Amino acid sequence: MNTRIHAVHGLAAFGLAALPLTVNAQTAPAETDESLSLNPLVVTATLAPRTADQSLASVTVLDEATLRRQDPTSLTDLFRGQPGVDVSTNGSFGKHSSVFIRGTNSDQNVLLIDGIRLRSATTGGAAWQFLDPRLFQRAEIVRGPRGSLYGADAVGGVVQLFTPEGEEGGPHPRISAGGGSFGSQRYSAGLSGSSGGTRYSFAGSHFSTDGVPVVRDGDDKGYDNTTGLARLTHTFDGGAELGVLALRARGNTEFDGGNTDYVQQVAGIYGEVPVTETWRSRLTLSESRDESDNFQDFGTTVFDTRSKTARWENTLGLGPHEVIAGAEYGEDRVSGTTAYDEDSRDNAALFAQGLLDFTPVTAQASMRYDDNEAFGEEITGSLALGYELDAHHTLRASYGTAFKAPSFNDLYFPGFGNPELEAETSETFEVGMRGQYRPLFWDLAAYQTDVDDLIAFTEQGGLLAPFNVAEARIRGVELSAGAELDDWTLQAALTYTDPEDRETGNRLVRRAGQSLRLDVDRELGDWSLGGSWVVQNHRYNDADNEQRLPGFGLVNLRAGWQFAPLWSARLTVENALDREVVTARDFGGRDFLDAGRAAFVSVHFGQ
Repeated sequence: MNTRIHAVHGLAAFGLAALPLTVNAQTAPAETDESLSLNPLVVTATLAPRTADQSLASVTVLDEATLRRQDPTSLTDLFRGQPGVDVSTNGSFGKHSSVFIRGTNSDQNVLLIDGIRLRSATTGGAAWQFLDPRLFQRAEIVRGPRGSLYGADAVGGVVQLFTPEGEEGGPHPRISAGGGSFGSQRYSAGLSGSSGGTRYSFAGSHFSTDGVPVVRDGDDKGYDNTTGLARLTHTFDGGAELGVLALRARGNTEFDGGNTDYVQQVAGIYGEVPVTETWRSRLTLSESRDESDNFQDFGTTVFDTRSKTARWENTLGLGPHEVIAGAEYGEDRVSGTTAYDEDSRDNAALFAQGLLDFTPVTAQASMRYDDNEAFGEEITGSLALGYELDAHHTLRASYGTAFKAPSFNDLYFPGFGNPELEAETSETFEVGMRGQYRPLFWDLAAYQTDVDDLIAFTEQGGLLAPFNVAEARIRGVELSAGAELDDWTLQAALTYTDPEDRETGNRLVRRAGQSLRLDVDRELGDWSLGGSWVVQNHRYNDADNEQRLPGFGLVNLRAGWQFAPLWSARLTVENALDREVVTARDFGGRDFLDAGRAAFVSVHFGQ
């Protein structure tokens, strides 16, 4: 296997050296047409800009207007109840959170920030709870396997967060300050604009709270987060582009039995050159970090993971068709107080995708080859077909495979890891239909995902360790719709998910089977009013389905007031009916409690 690895590494290195330094940061295109708010351009689904109906995928876009209206304190508040998305948390405000897409595990989904993957190499999952939603301009949620485009872990889907680009002209300053329940305070400031061919965006934010108890009769558990962002790009006269991105979040979160100092960071340099009129070549050099110092009753532990990636991507236009091909090389390293048998591993990959347009029929085909130092070779692929019934309705069908890489904890944790683990593998079938009209849209999708060689913790040969033993079948149906009628903005999502452990017939842990979300907003001159209603049924905290966690209904309210040019005020009331929300339970049988009713007021200056 080492020979194959070195061969692929050599091919990737040759391609990278053959070009000037160029990188792609997966920039989301600006929405210039009002209709694009209901049929937005998406880049995550296909690596190229396509409207939602052209992407042949189940996608949800949370644009800048949505983020500003809802003004959430966490990403999980924003994602909960979105089509095919479920959330489980160990309490509010910076406590451990899991995001399940189509019933898959949280570590079976990929999180990207401007094209840079962020995750912990030790646990395998992303720390969703430590990212401030105010620092992002847009979010794309792509449901369904994307292993052939992004490699390991893209089993259930991909979430990509986009940072702001500099607007035309400027500089444009932005400042906000606010506070509310539980001694919470929120501050942010930013400066963005453009001059000549240069765009810039700089921002910082701080959030702190005394918090609330995470279990009944517990003490308040606080949280603070300070985040800085810098993004700078320059476009040269010949069409080449070069830029840099850096985002760093750090702070502290308290939990029962201790607290954690954390760092989440992504940094990259990117560029792009037009080789010919129809061929553009890009190179990405990036690094992400997930660091935590954990201070607990039994001692202090440190886990630091770094992931470095070089990605070479080429886009070739062939009339109405497009071909994207490239190579990727990545390396994960871990350090800290735990002595792993192995503290690094690398992965080399080749990938290609064809986007074919034979209107009214469109096709998308992709394939990727991964060669990983730890678990060997994996080949993933996908095929999607679309048919335009008329100008407003599109049918789609797709098949895709993906795999979940064993984490460092799975493979090498002292006294626990199993270096013989294979990657989990999956295949997904999906059919769907989208209706797209200027004032509204609807989208219906049904799917089945089969996951083999699930990594489960079990006893074999007298040892409790992870083994490839389990299988899962996940079936589901998703219906989403949206409309912009006069001064009304409406969004709705209805999700049915059946995530089943095939060996026991039980539901996979901490997943709700049914979910409904409604978002309603109304503009009233200088005022705006809105609310969200999220309803989910029960879930189980254990694999035997004996610990049932009740369902819940959440109502969040919001209001805005534009009281002067460039000045506005916002009020949000989360969990307005003060319902008890429990989506997880600890090993001692204590429920983790989300916060009750919470109100926040803020004042903003800027566009």
